[in-house]
Amino acid sequence: TFAQPDLDKIKLEDRIYASGIKSVSMHVTNLDLSDPVMSLNSENGFLSLTFDDLEEESRYLKYTIIHCTHDWKPSDMNQIEYIDGFMEDNIETYNYSFNTVVHYMQYQLYFPTENLRPTRSGNYILFVYDDTPDNPILTRRFMVVEDETVGVNGEVHASSVIDNRFTHQEVDFKVKTGSYIIRNPIMSVHATIKQNGRWDNAIYGLTYRSGFPGELDFDFDDGRNTFPGGAEFRTFDLSTLRSNADRIVGLSFERHQNQAYILQDDARPFGAYETRNTLNGACIYHNIDLKNEFSEDYVNTHFTLKSDFPFTGGDVYVFGQLTDWRINEEAKLHFNPQYNFWETDFFIKQGLYNYQYVFVPHGSKAIDASYIEGNHYETQNKYAIFVYFKDDGSSYDRLIGIGHVKGIQ
Repeated sequence: TFAQPDLDKIKLEDRIYASGIKSVSMHVTNLDLSDPVMSLNSENGFLSLTFDDLEEESRYLKYTIIHCTHDWKPSDMNQIEYIDGFMEDNIETYNYSFNTVVHYMQYQLYFPTENLRPTRSGNYILFVYDDTPDNPILTRRFMVVEDETVGVNGEVHASSVIDNRFTHQEVDFKVKTGSYIIRNPIMSVHATIKQNGRWDNAIYGLTYRSGFPGELDFDFDDGRNTFPGGAEFRTFDLSTLRSNADRIVGLSFERHQNQAYILQDDARPFGAYETRNTLNGACIYHNIDLKNEFSEDYVNTHFTLKSDFPFTGGDVYVFGQLTDWRINEEAKLHFNPQYNFWETDFFIKQGLYNYQYVFVPHGSKAIDASYIEGNHYETQNKYAIFVYFKDDGSSYDRLIGIGHVKGIQ
């Protein structure tokens, strides 16, 4: 019998609960850098979830899905109201790593399946567990959009708030409602804006400012739709262990592990804007030394940061998809008095990487990317806009449109 998931044991966000689980990725199948969004009529296997288990334990992995509100709280529906098929399904596809120093199993789930498919649009959590929901492995957010969508046209420009003009970006957009009859948009339509891969600083619950029949305008000048611009992400290339690729200054094999050393970074909070082509904080797992699948090895990767000012009242971390877009204790920098720099090292899988250094004040969860990196309105951040509609008498938020817009053009 299937036990309903205990929401006290998990968080409705992207998170890993079990040790040994790394390199979690969920996106449209064969589109590594896409948001995990499917439509109600998407074919089976439209989304793919992959993750590695470095402990290679024998697990009996299953998953279910949980419908959420526009701001990622549990919906008022039972699972039977939004799942077609079984309430849980097995994850049966896995492969062993090939010719790697660090052995792992890679699990793959192509979703939806014949056995389990969402029947309503909106926000969802995909919850993976070992045998029963009492043993959580990971949770991932994904979205299901209505087959018929509204038009979302957005643009990014410097903040309308004068004090933030050169540091922040404003995301304004219009929603063309098409065939949707929206009688009370101030109550029934909410929008979310997400910057790059980050949910921690997403803007939720935006309601329209003005409009006329068929169009809702989300153009604000009071700062409610602005983000710090940050800086372009730093990059390095770990797709080969045979020679030093981009920004790798040393490779070695010590303590039975591959080691990689990244070129020393400098703190640059007041530097000029530097243009750079990036993956907006994402990473792509890749090994050019071996053409075989599942041949990417895990490498203990060393970061060093030079700063001419002290880090007081908080801690600095490496941050990006390489830390699952979370504050990760193993990615916390420590001061090395012998060399007068900050350093950390942790295991990541071979590939192309983006990262940045972020500051977290003591006693806070707020992630500040400007403390080390600075803020520039020109940064080519990537924004996703999600538009939700909860009709009169409806019990859930439907996802009726998605827009994508990139930095100031």
